[in-house]
Amino acid sequence: MTTEERWLKTSEAAYWLGVSQWYLKQFRDCYEDGFLIEREHYILGASRTAPIKWNVNAVLDAFHYRGKFVRAVLKQ
Repeated sequence: MTTEERWLKTSEAAYWLGVSQWYLKQFRDCYEDGFLIEREHYILGASRTAPIKWNVNAVLDAFHYRGKFVRAVLKQ
């Protein structure tokens, strides 16, 4: 698990992680299958138009563990 925090706005985080902005946003915990947790993986801006900031190192770890989980379930 990574201890360093690197907070980037959505467009930069998506580029850094190699995914689309839509793909990144769809995994927030406010959606049914979301596993990215508010204040751990992302924070909202002070207004509706402010960018969401993402802790890209924590998101990368979450993607990794989600991938391991999905692969384990598919193996069964």
